Amino acid sequence: MQLTPDNKLKKLIIVGDRVLIKLRKADEKTSSGLFLPPGVQEKEKVQQGYIIKTGPGYPIPSPVEDDEPWKDRDESIKYIPLQAKEGDLAVFLVNGSYEVMYEGEKYFIVPQHSILMLEREEDF
Repeated sequence: MQLTPDNKLKKLIIVGDRVLIKLRKADEKTSSGLFLPPGVQEKEKVQQGYIIKTGPGYPIPSPVEDDEPWKDRDESIKYIPLQAKEGDLAVFLVNGSYEVMYEGEKYFIVPQHSILMLEREEDF
């Protein structure tokens, strides 16, 4: 499979409760008017960006049932889904995130607990 701009992120799998975020340009403002003032952006304790990919969520341990050994055991892992979704604008703590370079672009891998706020464009 050859990488193109359209499919370059399809090979990435984000694990657990983490999300992949691409930073938003500093002068870009959302349709609802959300933007961080320059003073906050310069300190870089809080950043904002768009969620590109999400992990499956928080894994739930399987219950152990030894009282019925004849039953088939369901070995599939179940997850509690994340509140964050692809396409959301996230305001997150930089201290809790990891900066990565992939295919020449900078992204942040952020655990959901480091996300302070989400803005979602939904049709009502």
